[in-house]
Amino acid sequence: MGDAALHIGRKISRIRELRGMKQESLAAELGISQQAVSKIEQSADVEDAALEKIAKVLGVSVEAIKNYSDEAVIYNIQNNYEGSNNHGSNVGHQFNFSPIEKIVQLYDEKIALLERLLQSEKEKVEALKNNRIH
Repeated sequence: MGDAALHIGRKISRIRELRGMKQESLAAELGISQQAVSKIEQSADVEDAALEKIAKVLGVSVEAIKNYSDEAVIYNIQNNYEGSNNHGSNVGHQFNFSPIEKIVQLYDEKIALLERLLQSEKEKVEALKNNRIH
């Protein structure tokens, strides 16, 4: 594969970043320290047992991690977006998820959450105003 191939730790790191997950969160989910996650992400090799747990937390298959490459992601994005009409739907899907769709989904969830928080703050403010008046 040559030097261009990402080692397995780097792949885990990239997928974790695409998931919008911090090392701390991954560590907490796995029940290990953040340093341990950092060490894993610097490793060229990761034991299958550990890899299975990590894959589960990241919501991908072990194969998706092993087959991960930046090219695959870019290829995926281009096919999903530029060519969504003229390509077969399974072109470039070495993945169980499209990173961009996931990012958009996470972003939308974050916005929705912020809007709910804002709404509840507004309601608190209104309640306070009303209490002061009466």
